[in-house]
Amino acid sequence: MSLTKEDVLRIAELAHLRLAEEEIGKFREQLSSVLEYVGQLSRVDVDGIEPAAHITGVSNVLRRDEVRPSEPSVRQALLEAAPEREGDLIKVKSVFG
Repeated sequence: MSLTKEDVLRIAELAHLRLAEEEIGKFREQLSSVLEYVGQLSRVDVDGIEPAAHITGVSNVLRRDEVRPSEPSVRQALLEAAPEREGDLIKVKSVFG
């Protein structure tokens, strides 16, 4: 797939890049080359192959989410270090405005 100068300028705009005139031609060639290389994937025969998110066999190991009390001195130190607090709670900015 060969990109046009306009394609490169649009990609640069989306990436918030300013390109000099000589860079436009250079990137047009390089990006076109990358797209042609990736385009080879469309010619690979994948019939009968199950889609996979990853191939390593690694899976998440999760632990039970449980509340564990902290030492009173640690809790007090954290509360004292908080920029704002309300009683025994740390006050934070609103997440939903």
